[in-house]
Amino acid sequence: MRILIAVTHLLGAGHLTRAAALARACAAPGHETVLVSGGRPAPLVRLDGARFVALPPVNVAGAAFRPLLGPDGSEAGPDLLARRRAMLLDALAAARPDVVVTELFPFGRRALAEEFLSLIEAAHARRPRPLVLASIRDILVGPGKPGRIAEVRAQLLHLYDAVLVHADPGLVPLDASWPVDAELASRLRYTGYLDEGPPVPASNRRSGILVAAGSSAAGLGLLREAAEAARRAPELGWRILVGHGVPDAVLSEFGRDLPDGVIGRARPDYRTMLAGAALSVSQCGYNTAVDLLATRTPSVLVPFEAGRETEQRLRAELLVARGLARVLPEAELDAGNLLRCAREALSAPAPVAHGIDLGGGPRSVSIIEALHAARRADRPAAIVIGTARTDDPISAALDRLRAGLDDAVERGSSARVPLAVWWRDDDAVAASPALDRLLALSERFAVPVLIAAIPGLVEPSLARRIGLAAQASLAVHGLVHADHAPVGTRPAEFGPHRPLPVLIAAADDALGLARARLPGDRLLPVFVPPWNRLADDLATALPDLGYDGLSAAPGATRDVPGLVRFDGQIDPTDWRGTRSLVDPDRLVDRILHHLAETPDAPIGLLTHHLAHDAALWHFIERLLAVLAGHPAVRFADPRRLFRPRSAAAATRAVAAPAACARLP
Repeated sequence: MRILIAVTHLLGAGHLTRAAALARACAAPGHETVLVSGGRPAPLVRLDGARFVALPPVNVAGAAFRPLLGPDGSEAGPDLLARRRAMLLDALAAARPDVVVTELFPFGRRALAEEFLSLIEAAHARRPRPLVLASIRDILVGPGKPGRIAEVRAQLLHLYDAVLVHADPGLVPLDASWPVDAELASRLRYTGYLDEGPPVPASNRRSGILVAAGSSAAGLGLLREAAEAARRAPELGWRILVGHGVPDAVLSEFGRDLPDGVIGRARPDYRTMLAGAALSVSQCGYNTAVDLLATRTPSVLVPFEAGRETEQRLRAELLVARGLARVLPEAELDAGNLLRCAREALSAPAPVAHGIDLGGGPRSVSIIEALHAARRADRPAAIVIGTARTDDPISAALDRLRAGLDDAVERGSSARVPLAVWWRDDDAVAASPALDRLLALSERFAVPVLIAAIPGLVEPSLARRIGLAAQASLAVHGLVHADHAPVGTRPAEFGPHRPLPVLIAAADDALGLARARLPGDRLLPVFVPPWNRLADDLATALPDLGYDGLSAAPGATRDVPGLVRFDGQIDPTDWRGTRSLVDPDRLVDRILHHLAETPDAPIGLLTHHLAHDAALWHFIERLLAVLAGHPAVRFADPRRLFRPRSAAAATRAVAAPAACARLP
């Protein structure tokens, strides 16, 4: 995909940092990503594979976020704002994005509403229209004016396809800070927290107090009192990091009479320093909180509360409630109180394991990919097979299939089913029009379908929708469908490139998440590895983790005693070419070859509802009509196929009509 992310940070660099983390996550699997920033430069923000476009920067001087100031410190005038809008639209035209993401807007950045709306209107005018998403943090500042909530709601429902909420609803759902009705809830996609920093090994030798307060003037009070506390109690081992947005003169003032090395500028290795600190003293912005959660460093939080800012205080209190921090209110901040809190925190037990979801980077990408695929599948399109725009190849291929099935009936015994077929569909995460279309086909032809759901990404809407589909059951489709294979090799989440203990832990987590998030009466303990690839040693370990079955691709791994195995052999998607319909003759040849060579084994139809275009939907509907209406075919219910038993017994049982009978 081509993705454009637009962000303007006005006070600190937190919004840009989070948007850059999202951009890097999108670029990592190869999506062409452009990050357009309208705020001041932030030297420590990493871009990696994303392309950066800088607009003439604006900022604000105080927490009221008015007026907007230009690069020279004077009020931003109409000419500057018009130049920004023109450059933003030029970036849109150059990027030709499939997806447009606005960070915070329309929930915030009202001073730049004209700019953001110009971008969105231009996106809507493009053909095909790109997916339009909002990207927001875990906690928002509620609107101060009556009617603002209704305005935001209308903009979201009319202009946006979804909202990426970079949060774990188990810690704080969006409705803790913003009103969420049923329609808005249907647009929300929780990603988990966007973890900005690199992984850092846990340190067993922590020492000293690390103080940081962001990159803006909002943390000057905390830095000043921390410097005074360091003068009073130097034995605690202080390191005070001052953001690059603080003038050098202020830095020198804070460092007066302090030993060398106590105070300095913010550093790119902050996460490593934090992991080795005995105590952190900081505000409680989004990125700071994620750093603390990732390193599990004991902390004293002094949340920023100027103006109407409630975000940091609420986040801090949630962490306190989990036993992860102590809070010193900004109104009570002085060097004495800071020392008291620091000493109490240093003598307290270490924070407990929190279990808060920090996997927001790859999960955001997976959600964007799924939304884009669903939108593409719903887009009207001509039926295309190779370069021919005709239905004749489908008709000819299906006529050959009917003839082959007719021959099987004539040759076979009335007591035996010549062809057993079962159906698996991959990559489910949420209710969607594409999933509705798939389930409608299942119900129309009375064909059971096994929906392989990604447990780390599933949303409550999926469980509700499957609960209404009598013919559907669920399987475990990896953990988060993330590619961990080396560059240049075929993608795999559970391939041999990762250590076996890591694979086992991930497969165990996947089953646990699936049981927690999906209806138990529909969930089968069947492992479906993403991209149909998995390490042999992991397959051997699956029964001990509680899995009864495995479904991949033929030859993906060896069979395992005690693990029922049925694979998907018939995939109509041309993954290595057009990503539309493969040559239907190839599919029919495969079915007829299976019928002739291995008639006692079921053959699996494999679909991907989020990736289907019109040609694929058309073919699948016609194929189901042929198979479901022919006396040579019985569709097997996955709930019977994957009953715990030996693989040999399963293969023998499925050949009998009773095992393959349709559900009533």
